[in-house]
Amino acid sequence: MNACEISAAVTAIANVIFQKLNDDEVALLGAILVQLGDTLETMSVQKEICENQ
Repeated sequence: MNACEISAAVTAIANVIFQKLNDDEVALLGAILVQLGDTLETMSVQKEICENQ
């Protein structure tokens, strides 16, 4: 998948989720996915730092 296809797929998934969940559920899922992204980024940076030492 190229960047445009990924963006379109993510948007489509967001639209489906938004239609199926209530406002509180959307907010909670959004917060969970932000935490997941932040945690993955932290782990990736930590791995890179450890490998470069």
